[in-house]
Amino acid sequence: MKLANLETFVHLARLRHFGRTAAFLNTTQPAISSRLAALERSLGVQLVSREGRTFHLTPAGQEALRVIEKMLADFDNLRLGFTSPDAIAVTLRIGAIDAIVQTWLPRLYDRLRHIYPGAQIEIVADTTVNLLQHLKSGDLDISFCLDPVLEEGYRSFVICNYAMSWVGSPRLIDRDRVYSVAELGAMPLITFQRGSPPYRMIAPYFQDESVLASQLSNSNSLPTMIRLAIDGFGVAAIPTINVQRELKSGELVSVQVSKPFPPLAFIASYHPVPGLLLTERVAELARRTALEFCEEIEPGLAWVETIS
Repeated sequence: MKLANLETFVHLARLRHFGRTAAFLNTTQPAISSRLAALERSLGVQLVSREGRTFHLTPAGQEALRVIEKMLADFDNLRLGFTSPDAIAVTLRIGAIDAIVQTWLPRLYDRLRHIYPGAQIEIVADTTVNLLQHLKSGDLDISFCLDPVLEEGYRSFVICNYAMSWVGSPRLIDRDRVYSVAELGAMPLITFQRGSPPYRMIAPYFQDESVLASQLSNSNSLPTMIRLAIDGFGVAAIPTINVQRELKSGELVSVQVSKPFPPLAFIASYHPVPGLLLTERVAELARRTALEFCEEIEPGLAWVETIS
């Protein structure tokens, strides 16, 4: 039973597409089909049921996937134990939304470069929707965003939480006044794009989505939203930690509101794919890095929930 056949099956089960699997493994679709057929002959069962252009794992395929993933994970850990960190020459593709890129991701990047100097590290900053698409297509190894991947085989966990604040220009906001939800809704709003996870939190905050029909602008870029707020285009709900400099300088003021905006939970997601030796270790290092960051900053701005 060839190792390549086992790895091909696991990649195919994750990507759910023969063409994408072939591209990921730098081979051809006939080669993928041949490896799958060889594995099925070796096990004496059908692992994949094809229906036109789509397919799904058979019950035997699901059981085989569970066992083979563990076998390959154990083998990867064995290889890592015999390999010097300096000699690990893999590519790590990390995706994150702006709020993470602007806080603890640079620290994680520096640590990875120090621990694994032979690894090539690629950082992709994008929206949650796009990052999850890239992760499921195999273009990313791990993502830090606002939604988990709920599909089988992926691992997701809350890596940190950020407090949120309504902020705006001092030209618009009376810093000594407490604004009601209705008063806040009557102001020009700067929001993330419709359908995004932060937008889904803003709509129920006002309990009337018609409020958002008169919003001034929306953006999928956190830096752009902060710039618009500074320039007086409206008020925006922003992770407080991401506007600490602007609040201290007076470019922005925090809006006192009668109804606090709920915090944002950030989710780490990855698939323990064979051959990508460091994904599990990157996830654990990210967990520790986020925890250290939250412990070092002003209490109440960011935190990691611990399980008692």
